[in-house]
Amino acid sequence: MTRVKICGVTRLADALQAARAGADAIGLNFYSGSPRCVSLETAAAIAAALPAGVCTVGIFVDAGRDEIAAVADRVGLDAIQFHGDESPALCGGWSRKTIKAVRVDGPQALAAAAAYPVDYLLADAHVAGRPGGTGRRVPFEWLVGVPSERLILAGGLTPETVAAAVRAVHPAAVDVASGVESAPGIKDPEKVERFIANARTA
Repeated sequence: MTRVKICGVTRLADALQAARAGADAIGLNFYSGSPRCVSLETAAAIAAALPAGVCTVGIFVDAGRDEIAAVADRVGLDAIQFHGDESPALCGGWSRKTIKAVRVDGPQALAAAAAYPVDYLLADAHVAGRPGGTGRRVPFEWLVGVPSERLILAGGLTPETVAAAVRAVHPAAVDVASGVESAPGIKDPEKVERFIANARTA
């Protein structure tokens, strides 16, 4: 069954609602340039309140190793997502699960990133000057070069499109931020519920 990550969560209530709806993972964004950036205090409160089995993923953009480790320890993250131009060396050697986001700008982008020493590769749309959260979709024909069990699909997914995407790509997980929001960082409970239900039944 395809797992679901609700990303860019900024409020405890939204995190708990997503978990009740069946989310497998909650993404907490620590990139200061994002409208979905969350404080360490709020992130720690969310991580502490989530039920067992819901993975907390910290999103970082070109942060240093010491900074990432300090935040991960302070918040109690289960996984680290690298969403910038990080080197393979920075992405390797962690005791937590790891995800490398790839801004897919052509049919060879994922294959070129396949050697990264991470557990998963997250395919997001390439938009110049923006590391993610754009709501743009990656052409499915470009999603080649990594096994589907290692692939997380993001970019432009909504409750209306996620089922078709899961059937076409068969990813290990799908990731959504703007597609289930009423405003940046503010999740719409009805959209979250429909997104998870549609991903599950695809």
